[in-house]
Amino acid sequence: MMNQGSWRALVWISLSVLCALSLWFSASVIAPQLIEMWNLNSGLEAWLSATVPIGFVIGAVVSSLLGVADRFNPRKVFAISAFLGAIVNVLLIFVDSAFFGILLRISTGIVLAGVYPIAVKILSQWFPKNRGIAIGILIAALTLGSSLPHFVVLFFSSLNWKIVIVCSSVLALLSSIIVLFVLEDAPGKSKRLLVSLKLIKKVVMNKPVMLANYGYFGHMWELYAMWTWLPAFLTASFLIAFPEVPHWFIALSSFSSIGIAGGIGCVIGGFLSDKIGRANLTIISMFVSAICSILIGFTFGQSIWLTLIISIIWGMSVISDSAQFSVAVSEFAEEDYIGTALTFQMCVGFLLTIFSINLIPVIQSIVGWKWVFTVLAIGPILGIVFMVKYKGYEFNNRSV
Repeated sequence: MMNQGSWRALVWISLSVLCALSLWFSASVIAPQLIEMWNLNSGLEAWLSATVPIGFVIGAVVSSLLGVADRFNPRKVFAISAFLGAIVNVLLIFVDSAFFGILLRISTGIVLAGVYPIAVKILSQWFPKNRGIAIGILIAALTLGSSLPHFVVLFFSSLNWKIVIVCSSVLALLSSIIVLFVLEDAPGKSKRLLVSLKLIKKVVMNKPVMLANYGYFGHMWELYAMWTWLPAFLTASFLIAFPEVPHWFIALSSFSSIGIAGGIGCVIGGFLSDKIGRANLTIISMFVSAICSILIGFTFGQSIWLTLIISIIWGMSVISDSAQFSVAVSEFAEEDYIGTALTFQMCVGFLLTIFSINLIPVIQSIVGWKWVFTVLAIGPILGIVFMVKYKGYEFNNRSV
């Protein structure tokens, strides 16, 4: 059971993550304006999203190897990272070249590595046990935060693109203030979890940990590519089905499918995982998301409401299992290398998103929107195979 202090901390941590993660797609939703301003080839649009995970991987590896979260107060690390993210993001307003713009987006990813992983660490201090629903709520906040730029566009579509950048930076600054001045430190001290390349061998040799990792890799292959390109798909589809569809409806559809539906899916997934097990929850989620990634293409240019229904179901299922892969690893990794195991999982997972994000426009130019998302189904299908194998280890672990 969670005490009042834990509940309060969960609220503040989740709100802070929601605000800070608005930086992730802040440039993606205004990609057309940036491409025009920087005189870019439209094929480079994907890099406006892919550069953030590149920076995130760099930041996560460096932060972990230096033991930043263990050597310094994680709450202060979060606050400083969110503040720097706000500064780096707002600098996009003054950039007039793609080179410096991409560098800033990579820098955004680097500082966000001091937000999301650190938030998980802070949460683990407040919830040493029964983390399923707590981490589910945290990932729900991450999902809503990532989709917030779509919400901003909903209200400021007719204004200068700089409004989106300013709004996301203000939210990140608010996140820093909340964590620094409102959120309290967790009671007690957590054990130091070292991250070392020497411990990677232990991670790789731990079969249930690697099965959970493989499941996560399949999940990540689909997740961020879906988040990046679903709005473009919805825009193209809706304009064919109803050429006079208002812009606000497209923006609201994107925010609902990614943010609202995803947030609900995370909370439901966190609750169910504590009831039916991590493996069962991830298998169900990946099965549904794989089906949606295949079916949604057949609705292209057809009924707007049918497309929207499938996109909302997809938005719920594609993220509902995300937190549980990390929980699964923490349940089987030994104490001395949990930090290494989680860092390994996160870094490889986000590296995969770089490839899948950039693969979608290439495939789309060849087969069109009707078939393009089927390539994403490969990830969850393979993930299901590995989580079925993981299920045996989970069952034996609970039986002991």
